[in-house]
Amino acid sequence: GNDVFVARRAVGENGKVIGIDFTEAMINKARNNAEKLGFNNVEFRLGDIEKMPVNSNVADVVLSNCVLNLVPNKKAVFEEMFRVLKSRGRFSISDIVLDGILPEKLQSAAEMYAGCVSGAIQKDDYLKVIHQAGFVNISVLKEKRIIIPKETLLQYMSAEELESFGKKDLGIYSITVYAEKPCCEPGSGCC
Repeated sequence: GNDVFVARRAVGENGKVIGIDFTEAMINKARNNAEKLGFNNVEFRLGDIEKMPVNSNVADVVLSNCVLNLVPNKKAVFEEMFRVLKSRGRFSISDIVLDGILPEKLQSAAEMYAGCVSGAIQKDDYLKVIHQAGFVNISVLKEKRIIIPKETLLQYMSAEELESFGKKDLGIYSITVYAEKPCCEPGSGCC
């Protein structure tokens, strides 16, 4: 619930923040922490980010921190975000994206999955999915290259493969993306 607890300060006592997680253990932990801290403007719901347990057109803001790269169907996630946001609602997402092809040995490594790398897709494809979901004013607010330590890479490839890997144009990036839901559904003419 850390991101929810940070967001609760921004919405104030009259606002509300809903945290969603697909594991019951994390929901229970977040609820216990909220109770211990006396936070009354937060709520935690068990659910899937591809089918959020939230009504349509209710959220002013959607935040996500290094989660979407772990979800196989990113299209469904962005469509779901579009559904739950109010007109002129917005999102801010921190995530991992690629520029170039990640070697197969790294794609299948559990450590790379846990580190949010192996589920990442190409940056251009990521931004395209956001646009196709109907969002506007899409911008990358932050971008930072991630360097995987040589010692870690050597656990998954030989020294020769590592040398070849180092010569390829592969970039792994942490990005923060901002986008808005337009003032009406696309094509309705209400704007």
